Amino acid sequence: MAYHKVNADQRAQGHSPYLDNDELQATALELEWDMEKELEEPGFDHFRLDGAVQHHLGNSQSPDLDLEPIQPSSSPKGRFQRLQEDPDYVSHYTRQAPKSNRCGFFQILKVFCTALILFIFGIVIGYYARKKCSSPPTSQEPNNPHIYREILKEIKADNIKQIYRDLLQFPRENDVDIATKILVQWSSQGLEDVRLVNYSVLLDLPGSSSNTVTLKNSGECFYPSGQQCDRETKTPHSQDLLYSYAAYSAKGTLEAELVDVQYGTVEDLIRIQAITNVTKKIALLKLGQSPLLYKLSLLEDAGFGGVLLYVDPCDLPKTTDLADKAFMVSLNSGGDPSTPGYASIDGSYRQYRPNLTTLLVQPISAELAKKLISLPEDTVQKDRCIHLQLPATDKKVISLNIQSVATYKTISNVIGYLKGTVFPDRYIIVGSHHNGLNTYGRQEWASSTAIITAFIQALMFKVGRGWRPDRTIVFCSWGGTSFGNIGSYEWAEDLKRVLQRNVVAYISLHNPVKGNSALHPVASPSLQQLAAESQSFNCVEETRCPGSNVSSVQIQGDSDYFINHLGVPAMQFSYEDIKASENSSFLFEALFPVHTTKTEELDPSFSLHETIAKLTGQVTLQIANEPVLPFNALDIALEVQNSLKATALLLLFLDDEGDIPQLLAVASRLRDTAELFQSDEMRPANDPKERDPMRVRMLNDVLQSLEKSFLVHRVPPGLYRNILYRLDERTRQFSVLLEALEHCKLHQSNETIQAALSEVLNSINSAQVYFKAGLDVFETTLAGKK
Repeated sequence: MAYHKVNADQRAQGHSPYLDNDELQATALELEWDMEKELEEPGFDHFRLDGAVQHHLGNSQSPDLDLEPIQPSSSPKGRFQRLQEDPDYVSHYTRQAPKSNRCGFFQILKVFCTALILFIFGIVIGYYARKKCSSPPTSQEPNNPHIYREILKEIKADNIKQIYRDLLQFPRENDVDIATKILVQWSSQGLEDVRLVNYSVLLDLPGSSSNTVTLKNSGECFYPSGQQCDRETKTPHSQDLLYSYAAYSAKGTLEAELVDVQYGTVEDLIRIQAITNVTKKIALLKLGQSPLLYKLSLLEDAGFGGVLLYVDPCDLPKTTDLADKAFMVSLNSGGDPSTPGYASIDGSYRQYRPNLTTLLVQPISAELAKKLISLPEDTVQKDRCIHLQLPATDKKVISLNIQSVATYKTISNVIGYLKGTVFPDRYIIVGSHHNGLNTYGRQEWASSTAIITAFIQALMFKVGRGWRPDRTIVFCSWGGTSFGNIGSYEWAEDLKRVLQRNVVAYISLHNPVKGNSALHPVASPSLQQLAAESQSFNCVEETRCPGSNVSSVQIQGDSDYFINHLGVPAMQFSYEDIKASENSSFLFEALFPVHTTKTEELDPSFSLHETIAKLTGQVTLQIANEPVLPFNALDIALEVQNSLKATALLLLFLDDEGDIPQLLAVASRLRDTAELFQSDEMRPANDPKERDPMRVRMLNDVLQSLEKSFLVHRVPPGLYRNILYRLDERTRQFSVLLEALEHCKLHQSNETIQAALSEVLNSINSAQVYFKAGLDVFETTLAGKK
């Protein structure tokens, strides 16, 4: 075979020995497969799946591609339904027993010994040698839905409740201490390799006293919650008050006029700038409708000096009462700010960046917002909620004081591995998070950690009886999530090269129960069908499961790096309340203090937790065990085509409309190629009678990298680099094109929209070429076998 060596000494620190052992050095770190030379070697058609030493062969490409559009001979109608899997698949391809090394020794003895002595001696030695020869590995228990049910039935609501309550007993310790206790808990469940991975990162923490807002006309001073500064309280600087701030905001004091910009949309800014000069003024901004970082970038470009941020009560579900509570937000787009784009390991160059914006940003409660705009307490008239708005004639001057402190702290990730038997160098990552730095979101992390721990317990019970997954499952509890997903970013940047090659999917458990009204599954397009199938598998007797729609929208949590930098398909199940208004999107960016009984009020029986655990377990097991990855190529092409059709109407105002037909034509070719790929390649690979190990290996290589083509290079702050994800359920268009259109309105220039169209066009074309390259490799490689 033809291989190219790379430096194996460049391994990142803190990862599992499964990334270091001799079997996987060749697959994950040292070898790059040369498809062209490998196919020329004799005997390649006798390829075997060699269990745990299966070589990683990368993404196959042919050097000479026919780039003409491919017309499918027969296009499958509707979504492709995977055929019944062969339960005996694993047992068909087991590695051969290694031969004893002692056989050559007896050949030498023949020359020096007589026939009689050799005969007798050979019999004796042969007997013992045979006992020491490795016997062929026994086939493991086949993976099928029956096995999945046996594992999932071990997940029980009472057990999750007990784990949850045990987690809440942890005192308010630092991140490392809580992570250590989670590590001990996972190890006690039998998880084989669990370790702590620490990083020293720059955090922006509250100062010794709370930030304040002062009305200059009256001299009244308020804390962010709306409580007056001069009033005596039992806890004037409690954790809730101290942590009502924006991490990585600019620091200092600003006295300026307050300007109501509502949701901070482009239309809002155009309206405001037409009537007043906004330079160095303070914006009164509502959270929601679009990402906070994007809106702050618009305000910063417009010249504002500060921002008061609040949540309009009309945007909250009626069952939620947060009017008198301020909250925390992070202005960090991801990772340690002092090491942007690279891991915070020993020896890394560190940039001291305590401020990630020039704006002084302060979150406040809705009650304080009402006081600032002199609005009566009752904002409900005839069962209709009145949105908060500062009267145009009312001029308010305020003084904003922000004093947070940037300091280096250690955050910890807990990483545990359940090694696969057939494809150990392919990883399914299941991620939750823990929070030991403040009281905000304490119940949220306890919920997610309890669910992932219960899943580990159920898996290890089956492992104790001889079962193992085909692919490796990596369990992660991340630290530093509330400050910008720092733990997951640093670990992924630390192991970027390995993860780019080996990660198959990311399953998120971020904030699994934030309401109790409806199940809200989010999945990348390639996993939407699997998410829908998993709901029907697990929710036969659950009344809340039917009718839930799977969407591909931007979500909060540690899946961010895997989606936007690695192009990994991701999925998340959660329960939430029904949205009160169309502006409710991105309210999850606010971290409110949660009462200790809130989670048990939402789910007293923990049945919702059990459902999330089983749904998460079901999709994890299917991805980890199905011979052909359960990803849907055609769904990606359909999503792209639908998004472009929705965007085309918005692009008609452009003088140059030539880009629209070209984009639609490329999207059509992508769909045709995806249909051909799914029918001609995925269907026979899923048929037990036609399944070929070489076809399966090559097909999985293609499926694993489906979404990498859709990562664009330049996006506005807060928007996903992966264009397959929309801003919210209301919009069907690509978010980068929507933003570019908004930019055109604000700056009266088509330059931004042209650049965005080029990014989208190149992404779609890259995906089409990628699929066609896969088809070409299959055609040339398997032509002799057909």
